[in-house]
Amino acid sequence: MRLDVVTIFPEYLEPLNVSLVGKARARGQLNVHVHDLRAWAYDRHSTVDDTPYGGGPGMVMKTGPWGDALDSVLADGYETGSHAPALIVPTPSGRPFTQELAVELSERPWLIFTPARYEGIDRRVMDEYATRIPVYEVSIGDYVLAGGEAAVLVITEAVARLLPGVLGNAESHRDDSFAPGAMANLLEGPVYTKPPVWRGRDIPEVLLSGHHGKIARWRRDEALKRTTAHRPDLVERCDPKAFDKKDREMLSILGWAPDPDGEPYGRFWRRPEGVEE
Repeated sequence: MRLDVVTIFPEYLEPLNVSLVGKARARGQLNVHVHDLRAWAYDRHSTVDDTPYGGGPGMVMKTGPWGDALDSVLADGYETGSHAPALIVPTPSGRPFTQELAVELSERPWLIFTPARYEGIDRRVMDEYATRIPVYEVSIGDYVLAGGEAAVLVITEAVARLLPGVLGNAESHRDDSFAPGAMANLLEGPVYTKPPVWRGRDIPEVLLSGHHGKIARWRRDEALKRTTAHRPDLVERCDPKAFDKKDREMLSILGWAPDPDGEPYGRFWRRPEGVEE
């Protein structure tokens, strides 16, 4: 996979040289290019922003430097054999970044990131490139950062760890929170390691049983407990068919029941009376 990042703070992307992403780069699994947007500025002050039309506070990043930068990045990529680029625009007004989207992006061969500063990039830049390549406007959460570089790091790490060979164990991400399949709308439960007793605290006995079926059931129940406690919205929108008989029993204990007005297995809602004693 090729990754390009155009930014006015190239040094902010130094973490891409460490940990899993850094190792993937060293092995040639990720081909990362970080570009300074100011290299495409027109004046001696390297100006990349201007006042907004219509008034208001803040500054807006200009079309000229961004257009020239992206044209240059695309030309270089095509010349070196890259193909099927997609533009990733980190913005609080974008679609939520989810594990499902991380999987989708991990299947693309070339991602170009445009982390903005100030009030954002002139809208015409995204409209222009959307006529040429796929454009993903992506939000990592319901808050506003000083710039999009931190979001680039978040998205890159989430995507890179899904690439074949990046994780030491290819199965590591199968049981992650939000992982496609059985965990698609669940949070991963607690995990434990040696020693078996620490400061008087034992690990759950089932984890020492060697009974794989019981361990799998315990982990599933713990995922349901954590999800209902921390993210009940995930349970409410989950497809009821994703829950088996044992899941339904645990959800009932946790104070959840299918919608009585829905299908035979309607979506789950919290019962007014709450958790069973």
